[in-house]
Amino acid sequence: MNFYSNGKLLLTGEYLVLDGAKSLAVPTKFGQDLIVDKIAAPQLIWGSFTYSGECWFEAVFDLPKLRLVSCTFNSDKEGNGEIIAETLLDILKEAKCLNPDFLNSEHGFLVKTNLTFPRNWGLGTSSTLINSIASWSNVDAFKLLWNSFKGSGYDIACAQNNTSIFYQIEDEKPIVEKVAFNPSFKENLFFVHLNQKQDSKEGIAKFRESSINFDKEIKRISEISDEFLSAKSIVDFDKLIVEHEQIISSIIKLKPVKEKLFQDYFGAIKSLGAWGGDFVLVTGNEKTPTYFKNKGFETVLTYNQMVKPTLILPKRGN
Repeated sequence: MNFYSNGKLLLTGEYLVLDGAKSLAVPTKFGQDLIVDKIAAPQLIWGSFTYSGECWFEAVFDLPKLRLVSCTFNSDKEGNGEIIAETLLDILKEAKCLNPDFLNSEHGFLVKTNLTFPRNWGLGTSSTLINSIASWSNVDAFKLLWNSFKGSGYDIACAQNNTSIFYQIEDEKPIVEKVAFNPSFKENLFFVHLNQKQDSKEGIAKFRESSINFDKEIKRISEISDEFLSAKSIVDFDKLIVEHEQIISSIIKLKPVKEKLFQDYFGAIKSLGAWGGDFVLVTGNEKTPTYFKNKGFETVLTYNQMVKPTLILPKRGN
C-alpha cells in the first residue's frame, strides 16, 4: 500500500483560522509518502527517510499491543528518538481507538515514509504523516489530528486536495472549498525560507493566551482571503499583504517580518503560519532572489516551483 499527502502553506488567516476566519491555503509540490508492506513477524517496523534518502528515525513496535521495543534517531539537534517514538505511538493508538480493526492482524508491517522536502522547511512533516496514517487506518484525518495534536486542520485539508482551498472552522467542523487561486502576476510571487523552523504549537499557545474578542479582525481577514483570490494586480495584492500583516501584528504583538528583517526590501512580505520562521511570501521581480541570497537566505522558490498547479474549477456560485 502506498499513501501520499501534500505539504501545505497558509497564505491568509494565520492564528485567526483557529477562531473561524476564512483562510486561503495552497498544497505544495512537496509532500510525504507512506509505504506499507506486510511481514510475517508480529511487529510494526518503522523507518522515516529524508528527501535525500537518509534514514533519520527508526522504531520497532510489538503487535497487537503496540508496545515500543526500540528506536533510533539520527540527529544531534531536534529532540530525541524516544520523544518522536512516543509521538508516533500516540498517533497510532489514536487511529486504533477510532478504528479498532487497525493493526489487529496476525502478521506485522514494514512501514517507510519518504519526505520530498527538508524537514526544517515547515511544509507539514506531521500533517502529511497524520493524513497518510488516517488513510491507512481508514479513519477521519481531522479527528485523528484533533485527538492527537492541536491546530486548525487546514494542513490536513491541503494534504488531501490538489488545488488551492478556502478553509474555515464552523461549529468545530472543517469547511473546505476548492478554489482557483491562479493570479496573473504569479511570476512576481516568491517563497523565502527564514533559515529556522517555527514551532506552530508554541505560536498557537501564545495566541490562545489572549482573551480579547477578535470578531472584527476575523471578519476583515475573511474578506482579505476573498480579495487575495480576486486581486487583479500586484499593486492590489501588495496592499492586501500589508493590511493583513498589520492586523495580525496588532493581535500577537510581534513586528511584521519586513519591519523586523527586511526594511529596505522594495516589495511586500507576508508571514505564513506561525510568525518567526519557515517560509514567507514575497512579491518582487527578477532581482528578488539576489536580494535575499545576499542577506544569507539561500532558499528562494518561485511560485511555480512551490505550489501545485491550479486545476480548472467551475466558477464559484455555479
